[in-house]
Amino acid sequence: QVELVESGGGFVQAGGSLKLACQYSGRTFTSMTMGWFRQAPGKEREFVAGITTFRVSTFYADSMKGRSTISKDKDNNTVYLQIDNLKPEDSADYYCAAATGASTARSVRDRRIYTSWGRGTQVTVSS
Repeated sequence: QVELVESGGGFVQAGGSLKLACQYSGRTFTSMTMGWFRQAPGKEREFVAGITTFRVSTFYADSMKGRSTISKDKDNNTVYLQIDNLKPEDSADYYCAAATGASTARSVRDRRIYTSWGRGTQVTVSS
């Protein structure tokens, strides 16, 4: 049984930064690919960033490249998403997800391969 708990969301002005955290428990953390997704009201859930277990490769949505960083803390079973230069269009519920076997750029971006999801943390960016 895998459990994911997100934290770190909040209200921030445009141009500001947030660091989201996802606490993981259950199956061996180091064997999981971890992803961050987000969903705004009325929109589909979309990929934000992912980090694989092999070679610790990282992947980002085009809209997040250059202003976000995903990282893993294996000692604390936590994955982080740092987002800088936040924009109003970044406002959404952010979800952490875990998967096994995903290691390519294409698979990491596919929400269907993720089998465990957290409940989300809300991010609101004011203009």
